[in-house]
Amino acid sequence: MIDLLTTHEKLRILIGAFERHGKQLYIVGGSVRDVLLRREHIDIDLATDARPELVKALVAEVQPEAIYTVGERFGTIGAIVDGYVLEITTFRSERYKPYSRKPTVTFGTSLEGDLSRRDFTINAIAQNPITGELFDPFDGLGDITARVIRAVGMPDERFGEDPLRMLRAIRFASQLGFDIEAETAKAIGRNHRKLRLVSQERITDEVNKILASPSPGRGIRLLCDLKLMEFIIPEFLELRGTQSDEYHHKDVFEHTLIVLDRVPADLRLRWAALLHDIAKPATKVIADGEVHFYGHDVVGAEMARVILMRMRLPRETTDIVRKLVSMHQRVNLYESSWTDGAVRRLLRDADDEIGLLLSLSRADITSRRPRKVEYALSQLLELEDRIKSLVEQEEVKAIKSPLDGNDLMAIFHRPPGPWIRDVKDLLLSKVLDGELAPDDKETAQRFAQEFLNRARL
Repeated sequence: MIDLLTTHEKLRILIGAFERHGKQLYIVGGSVRDVLLRREHIDIDLATDARPELVKALVAEVQPEAIYTVGERFGTIGAIVDGYVLEITTFRSERYKPYSRKPTVTFGTSLEGDLSRRDFTINAIAQNPITGELFDPFDGLGDITARVIRAVGMPDERFGEDPLRMLRAIRFASQLGFDIEAETAKAIGRNHRKLRLVSQERITDEVNKILASPSPGRGIRLLCDLKLMEFIIPEFLELRGTQSDEYHHKDVFEHTLIVLDRVPADLRLRWAALLHDIAKPATKVIADGEVHFYGHDVVGAEMARVILMRMRLPRETTDIVRKLVSMHQRVNLYESSWTDGAVRRLLRDADDEIGLLLSLSRADITSRRPRKVEYALSQLLELEDRIKSLVEQEEVKAIKSPLDGNDLMAIFHRPPGPWIRDVKDLLLSKVLDGELAPDDKETAQRFAQEFLNRARL
């Protein structure tokens, strides 16, 4: 970190400006932690005894157009200098009113006092950017070495001050592969109901970071074990103990975590993996001694939509996840006997999400029987080859019914209505199956007339 700051001219000038004014300036928190862990970063958190007004003035000397002051009332001045995002915060202490996450901020003069208000020991380390000296009053370096997440001071007090810290502990466990120290974990379990005080947007942001982490399954397991999931996705807790079908060797909960860890780190895929079997507890039936989950894909798609709307995810993400959940079984039901029309229909239904769907389906193969896994993977590879071949031959998404709604109303002298969709679906199916050329309006009219006569529409 020292080299980073001293080899960039404007950063070096800025550090010197604080020194000339007799002000302390330290690199703190996650910036120090990530350097010690050799993790890449472009954000640098700094702490100082200078008040925000002076911080702004000193930054303005170096790069005035880069300043932003969104967090100024909490003592934070932001700036972009030499391509790095800096957040410079005045030493402070915080007091929280009961049942509130909004702190009363008091500026301080002590580095140790500032570090003592932080959440975890691994984030309570400071470094002098000039000398490189580390200040570690809570042995955060020892916890980094031990790969442990430990609350600073009394964990009940830290989580009482800001319940979001409970989610942050789990997020760091997922991102860093650390364990949560026993007393800190127990305190999360004791204080889990306080998560209700946190806004949905902040909760969703942390859950997204957990899902995007290298070990999302670890994070989701901790959310459940430490009772936080009760206030996030309570429906997910029902997966535990739900016996899965013959293809899976563990219950639905364990199977879901395996799938979640297997899919690529695309947030849409991670949400789809998390929710792909969410409806199995609600649709479970036992017939002739066998477990079935009839329609869990359809029911699950609607449950996913409701959950993601509650989580306030973007509509586009919600729609894509809903589609993936609704279609997640279709790829793994593929057989070599499928016609090209059936493959085209899958392509059209999946549309731009076909790649995501194939990735989800690949991750969903979790049988303990090697032969079943080998067969399922061979079928998936065959389907991928057929899809590639068809896409190269034709633009599947461009295939349409030879007759549109206006054509049908003119030919049959009928007003608009549901009948148009039914006829167009029939004609499109004929095109996809190769029974009707996309430009053969005459044959299309005959098929349409036969369908209307047969259906008496």
